[in-house]
Amino acid sequence: MQKRASTQLRELISSKTFLHMPAVYDALTGLLVQSLGFEAAYVGGYVTGGSMAVSEPLLTMTEQVALGGDIASKIDIPVVVDGGAGFGEPLHCMRTVREFIRSGVAGVHIEDQLYPKRAHYHQYVVHGIPVEEFVEKIEYSVKARDEVDPDFVIIARTDTCRALGLDEAVSRLNRAADVGADLGLLFPRDLKDAEEAPRRSRLPLIYVQSRGNRDGRPIISRNELQEMGYVACIEAQVVICSALHHHKKILTELRQTGEYTGMTNAEWVASRQELEDLIDLTAYYEIEKQTVEARQPKD
Repeated sequence: MQKRASTQLRELISSKTFLHMPAVYDALTGLLVQSLGFEAAYVGGYVTGGSMAVSEPLLTMTEQVALGGDIASKIDIPVVVDGGAGFGEPLHCMRTVREFIRSGVAGVHIEDQLYPKRAHYHQYVVHGIPVEEFVEKIEYSVKARDEVDPDFVIIARTDTCRALGLDEAVSRLNRAADVGADLGLLFPRDLKDAEEAPRRSRLPLIYVQSRGNRDGRPIISRNELQEMGYVACIEAQVVICSALHHHKKILTELRQTGEYTGMTNAEWVASRQELEDLIDLTAYYEIEKQTVEARQPKD
């Protein structure tokens, strides 16, 4: 019997395996990430909101659980999901955790932004809740975890570094450690803060690689992050933004000229075969071959 994804994730963390987690937005990109050897996949609010064309602040818990669960059901590596602000107060956070556990997701991060979230969040405006309320959310998320699946990973996330500085952000994560959080996530403002944060936090830290950010947050290589003491890295926009970039180039040429010259026919054939291999289409052929196709009249 296959281990629960949460148990797999716990074992990876315990073995000191660095988790490099690209953010995916559907089952196919999850399968691609798995096929390339990444240790885990991530479903962020930014990519879910972007792919649904509503933006993260308007997402519901049901939408995020459904997408995370769908991806988790199709791949064998653990899936970590952005649980936002827990979709409410401590009571709501408990339900959020239970629903993600039932969906097959391995862990979530819950943050100290107000709920409902505001679109100005994407303009780097911090709407941090009081630390006591944040700690309560983590505490009751941990209670729900322990009741349903003790291996499920609770990640405490604080967004206060931008507005209040590293001292406040680290203090909040250390308070979250006291109530049972497993990992921490903050957003260092510069390289100095990024280097200091793992040394000062009592929670093992995840770094968010926010490519394309417009406020100067550093992009740091995986090897450098490991040397600094981080235990994981989320690649928040790498899949969705690169897909949009290349899709736009392809579709622009197609619209303007009526054809696309950026791939050879051999490359199209190979890409189509890779897609079919990722979804294991051959296994479907075999089942039909042994059942309904076997009853087809012979010519």
